[in-house]
Amino acid sequence: IAMLKNSCKTAIKELKHWMTPEKVQTSLTTFPASAEIVSEPLGVVLVISAWNYPFLLSLDPVIGAIAAGNAVVLKPSEIAPATSALLAKLVGEYMDNSSIRVVEGAVDETSALLQQKWDKIFYTGNGRVGRIVMAAAAKHLTPVVLELGGKSPVVVDSNSNINLQVTTRRIIAGKWGCNNGQACISPDYIITTKDYAPKLVDALKTELESFYGKNPLESKDLSRIVNSNHFARLTKLLDDDKVSGKIVHGGEKDETKL
Repeated sequence: IAMLKNSCKTAIKELKHWMTPEKVQTSLTTFPASAEIVSEPLGVVLVISAWNYPFLLSLDPVIGAIAAGNAVVLKPSEIAPATSALLAKLVGEYMDNSSIRVVEGAVDETSALLQQKWDKIFYTGNGRVGRIVMAAAAKHLTPVVLELGGKSPVVVDSNSNINLQVTTRRIIAGKWGCNNGQACISPDYIITTKDYAPKLVDALKTELESFYGKNPLESKDLSRIVNSNHFARLTKLLDDDKVSGKIVHGGEKDETKL
């Protein structure tokens, strides 16, 4: 919410500057003509948002689209249904419904939206759906912004004079503190030397206990996995023969605590 407030304040502060025509230099062949770049609204923008930061990822692109003078159709993620319903309620009550609407639903509703012609599409999510969005947009040559997930490595240089406690705390804050890893910017894996790895693992064990206690499943500071489908996916990864025997800390799971 705080980041959304900052986005609103920035848009209000910069809007006049964004709207001001930009003078551009012309060549001698067009003398005495002058030229300028004038920013204009594109039209109607479709925003398809993700579930892991449902308010921020839904409304941040909406702020930019409205600031540019566009009408917006927002499709929140069905994986965060309570937030989706609240967004629909609040937008309906407090915003101009002639310029912004919220469409709730799942795959069928999103597919129906993508069959329409839009002036721009902004999608946040995974690459598989990103390809579907891009293919649908290509039929109408609609410009698209894709904010997709990826892999985020952490490189720990054993040769540098680092503070190991600070390093491990930053890794933990980025991975578990950042929505329990349910974020495209959270660390996915660590790269270090074979000799330094045991020291780093021991430090991570110590700091994890400092952050979340001896039983992290009971911690009120640790986010929960969003739903049972994602819990099952992660459980399958942990139970894999190549993984389960190499877990050196944690590994406990309890679906009843979602």
